[in-house]
Amino acid sequence: MEDAIFVGGGGEGYGTKQGLLLSYANRHGLIAGATGTGKTVTLQILAEGFSAAGVPVFMSDVKGDLSGLALPGDPTGKLHEPFTKRATTIGFDNFAYDGFPVAFWDMFGAQGHPVRTTLAEMGPLLLSRLLELTEAQEGILNIAYRLADEQGMPLLDLKDLQAFLVWIGENRAEISFRYGNIAVSSVGAIQRRLMVLENQGGTHFFGEPALELADLMRCDEDGRGVVNILAADRLMNSPRLYATFLLWLLSELFETLPEVGNPAKPKLVFFFDEAHLLFNDAPKALVEKVEQVARLIRSKGVGVYFITQNPADVPENILGQLGNRVQHALRAFTGRDQQELRRAAQTYRSNPAFDTETAIREVGTGEAVTSLLENKGVPGIVERTLIRPPSSQLGPITESQRNALIRTSALFGKYETPLDRDSAYEALKRIAEEAAQEAEAAAAAEAKAIEEEREFKAARRYQPTTPAKRSTSSRSREPESLGEAMGNALMKELKGTTGRRIVRGLLGGLFRGR
Repeated sequence: MEDAIFVGGGGEGYGTKQGLLLSYANRHGLIAGATGTGKTVTLQILAEGFSAAGVPVFMSDVKGDLSGLALPGDPTGKLHEPFTKRATTIGFDNFAYDGFPVAFWDMFGAQGHPVRTTLAEMGPLLLSRLLELTEAQEGILNIAYRLADEQGMPLLDLKDLQAFLVWIGENRAEISFRYGNIAVSSVGAIQRRLMVLENQGGTHFFGEPALELADLMRCDEDGRGVVNILAADRLMNSPRLYATFLLWLLSELFETLPEVGNPAKPKLVFFFDEAHLLFNDAPKALVEKVEQVARLIRSKGVGVYFITQNPADVPENILGQLGNRVQHALRAFTGRDQQELRRAAQTYRSNPAFDTETAIREVGTGEAVTSLLENKGVPGIVERTLIRPPSSQLGPITESQRNALIRTSALFGKYETPLDRDSAYEALKRIAEEAAQEAEAAAAAEAKAIEEEREFKAARRYQPTTPAKRSTSSRSREPESLGEAMGNALMKELKGTTGRRIVRGLLGGLFRGR
């Protein structure tokens, strides 16, 4: 099929060939179905089709299966015969095994190039969503961002924001006069949430060098679009971090790319797996943000495809913008399941040949109910479709194969070494050190003044009389003779009380005798 991606076709009891027109591929899409019904294979064949058409792709690998896109399928494997039979049945005459250019990414840097962004690029709205902040706490976070801009202290990583929150807490009295009350408890709550985020791996995500969007929109030397695969198996342990990262990436694409109108093919196709994580307990402001991005980003040449188990996971305002749909089987075990199945069937353009609700319930693994946009963007009539077999390897590649592809990538070495440049943390640290030095100098000056005052007061209380001159010390005098020693002893005795009595007695006797 020219200018289209072959999705699948029919045999007996199935419809005509189904192709996704590249000119309408930026009108977004939905891949839905219960676990084990074939969503991953559909995701794989769409990525192959876009890559072959020269369209770069970004997708998250939740289960670790999509890495097989890098290698061709095995013509000697046990799936070769079923695949060739399926290709013959649906009229896929050009079926052949082939690998595709792949770039591996990983927020933790273990299974691909590290993915980072800065807190400044994330912004307070998405960060508040990530931290699950209350309205009051979100207000303080907005104040932090505003003050950081005014003070020229960029917020790049988590330690920048943590240090800035400490500074806000210490200066909250002055800041509150301008921006409103800042409660210590709210600042503490944000700090605790940041600690939780840090424990979940947020330290790896926030920092530099930050991801450049141009590195996600590359083609190889043969003109095939590079398939960017984000390792998300570990990331899914922090589902809110996963959803916030993908939403941030969409927002960055929306704000950065220029308007292109209606291109002949997309500039990038973005697959959002486990889409329900984005909308679970999402505040109204965030849902409105997603709706705005989904509505306007197609004019930037970006197609967004949500992958989820049930179409009901996507809000109706966003679901109405998803023109290309591949619906795998839905199971209806409860009354609520039946209602959701009925609601999903009602969103398709009906086909008089079969009942859509029944078809969605009965299609098997590797089959789907499809509705793809036709000329002028009109939704196609719903059809039962056999999904074509993948050309690349079905299932994950080995760890050694992955590491070899990472090391030979043109991007290897660009993001592997983290960068910690001067930012809010370093600026506040310098301010604290200068303040500590000033405080130490002031304390020393005060201590010196107190000591001087104490010495002055002590000098006023003690004013000694001028002492009589004494002879030099015994060490400096010559040794006394025996006569001199006896004479000196006698003089001392006469100077004493006993001596004075003796003198008075002698003088009295003399005068009486006279």
